[in-house]
Amino acid sequence: MAQINVVDQANKAVGKRELNPAVFGLETDAGFVHRVYTALAMAQRAGTHSTKTRAEVSGGGKKPWKQKGTGRARQGSTRAAQWRHGGTAHGPRPHDYTTRINKKERNKAICMALSDCLRDGRLTVINKIELAGIKTKDFASIVDALGADKGVFVLGGPDNVVELSARNLPAARIVLDGQLSLHDLLKCDRLVLTEAAVEKLEGRLA
Repeated sequence: MAQINVVDQANKAVGKRELNPAVFGLETDAGFVHRVYTALAMAQRAGTHSTKTRAEVSGGGKKPWKQKGTGRARQGSTRAAQWRHGGTAHGPRPHDYTTRINKKERNKAICMALSDCLRDGRLTVINKIELAGIKTKDFASIVDALGADKGVFVLGGPDNVVELSARNLPAARIVLDGQLSLHDLLKCDRLVLTEAAVEKLEGRLA
């Protein structure tokens, strides 16, 4: 079972914690994680892009000129793709990009990403985050102490003071344990979990 130091807001060790190997001790399958990540990213696409074909563009019912004898190329409609105001040939059409990924696959990919964070030394477990009031400067000092300039902070429950104090720091992101995404885990330089968040993640993912 993996063990990690628990630190306070000043990044001083205050204890140790055992981590559930079912969540933080998995071997990484890069192909599996990539498949899940791609499916989740594709699901964010609206798929509403559209162009009109020559059949859908208004006008063009009459043949521009007779078939033969003019010396010009034959044309059947002024709404063909080569004409100005004509339709678009092979243009984008509405499309559903979603790929079905079930809940077990999503959770397994997140566990693999969490395990990677631990192995790579990008995981920090903090006992709690407490601020006296809504002040960006106070939260920025915690970010500096933990070396989490481009980090994701995961809370075990809603905390309006912390969330509002962090919103003006573009590189630091605050999420709740249920909002933690695979994108967050793969893109962040440092992952900071409160002890309450660790308990909830282990209870939900194990």
